[in-house]
Formats: sequence, C-alpha cells, structure tokens
Amino acid sequence: MLKMQKIKTIVKRALAPVTIMLIPHHNTTRSLHLNIPAIGLFLSAVLCCCGVVFLGLATLDVIKYRAMEQQLQDYSKKVSDFNAALTSLKKAEKNLYHLLSLGSRDKILDNVEPSDMGTVDMGTVDIQQVQQQIVLSMQTVDAIKEFLRSQKDIHMATPKGLPVPGIVTSPYGTRVNPISGRVELHRGMDLSIPAGTPVLATADGIVSFSGWNGGGGNVVVIEHGHGYSTYYAHNQMNAVLVGQRVKRGDVISYAGATGHATGNHVHYEIWHSGRVLNPKDYVQGRS
Repeated sequence: MLKMQKIKTIVKRALAPVTIMLIPHHNTTRSLHLNIPAIGLFLSAVLCCCGVVFLGLATLDVIKYRAMEQQLQDYSKKVSDFNAALTSLKKAEKNLYHLLSLGSRDKILDNVEPSDMGTVDMGTVDIQQVQQQIVLSMQTVDAIKEFLRSQKDIHMATPKGLPVPGIVTSPYGTRVNPISGRVELHRGMDLSIPAGTPVLATADGIVSFSGWNGGGGNVVVIEHGHGYSTYYAHNQMNAVLVGQRVKRGDVISYAGATGHATGNHVHYEIWHSGRVLNPKDYVQGRS
C-alpha cells in the first residue's frame, strides 16, 4: 500500500505541469505561457543531449574521413610522381642511346647508377619506401639528363664531315709548299671547289675571327668548345661576323682563291687544345 502511494506521488510529480513563460520585448504583444509536464521537459533535455553527442560523433567521423581521403590523395600523388620519375628515367636513357648510338647499357651505368625498380602498386609498397625511391630515381634522372647534355655538347662541338664537297688536292701532312717550294707540314686539308661555293661550319660554335689573314686570305675561325676550333681559309667572301653563333651546316663563307693560293679551294684545319689534327679522322665524325 505504501509502495503504491509512492509510485502515485512520483507519477503525479512527473506529470505536474511546468510553466514556461515567453515575454516579448515589445509591450504590444502578449506574453506566451507554455505548460509542459516535468517528465516532458526532462525527456526533451535528454534527447537534446543525445542529439548533441550524436552530432559531435558524426562530425568527428567526417573529419577522420576527410583526413584519410587527403592522405590517400597524397599517397597517390607520391606514387604517381615516382612512376613519372621512372618514365623520365627510361626516356632519358633512350634519348641518350639514340643521340650517341651507345648501344650498351653498361656505358650509362659507368656514369650513373639508375634505380632498378618498376612501377609501384599502392597496396604492395610502403609509402616511406616510395618516398625514398622517388628521391633516388629523381637523382638518377637528373644524373642521366646531365650526362646526356654533356655528351650532346661534346657531340655538337666535335667537327664532323667536310666544309665543302670538294676534291682533296693536298691532304694533311708533310709536303712541298707550292708557293715557297720548301718542305713543311701542311696543317690542314685543301679541297678544290668552284669559286662561290658555300662553305659550311662542321660543328656548332661561335665565330672568333672573320677577316683578312695574310697568306690565308679571307679566313673564318670558329670556337666550338671542349677544346675544338676550326679554320677555313682562302675564302672569296666571309658570311659571318665575330661573336656570331653558328650551327653545324650553316654557311660561313664562300670558296675562293684569296691569299697565297694557286686556285679556288678551301683550306680546312682542325685544332684541339692547341694541337693541330688531321681532318681526315673527322670526315665521318666521332661518336
């Protein structure tokens, strides 16, 4: 009996109305009275707290998801960079083979140590390993590209072929000078060719001399770098100026018989590090 009375008392208190009064700022509007059972007010507070907790947990899940998504994108980019580095490495190596006709991987490996790793898979490679391989591969690519540039520079600076398609009338070596009659070293190669024939540069370079040079007549001298320079004499007319950049195959003068010459021809010399060379060795070029 006592227990039933306590239960009735609790229920009565739970259902007892709680008045909430809303008072507007303006006196023209009546105040609003809300009568809510105490149990209703309590349940509303509990539900509100549950909603706040739920929204907080949901927000944390969204933040974690965004962070994982960003991390995945970062990993994907690093893997993509790694594969791009390897692709660049293979392309640089292929270009080097094509330019210099090396034909052997060993010649590359003597100068650089490329990474021996294929493309990577996100599910099989640790990201730290990927980052290390990216650094190593990029260093390898840069090393090969630098080697490629240096070899290309040497290749383009090395004289190749002859300045005119003439007939060799006097090769490099000891001979009797047709003007003085003395036995002396002929330091170049004489190529007989009709007057006015275009004379072509045999390598890339910069014109260091273009003018009259006594017995050589109209002379053009080109500095090619890496110790190489070439000398073109007895020109009818020079077509370049000092300081002008030229490419292999550019017209630098026109053949003639100026200076000490017995006929129309081009006297062609090759020098390397202060030493005169036999142009015959460079007719086909060097790799």
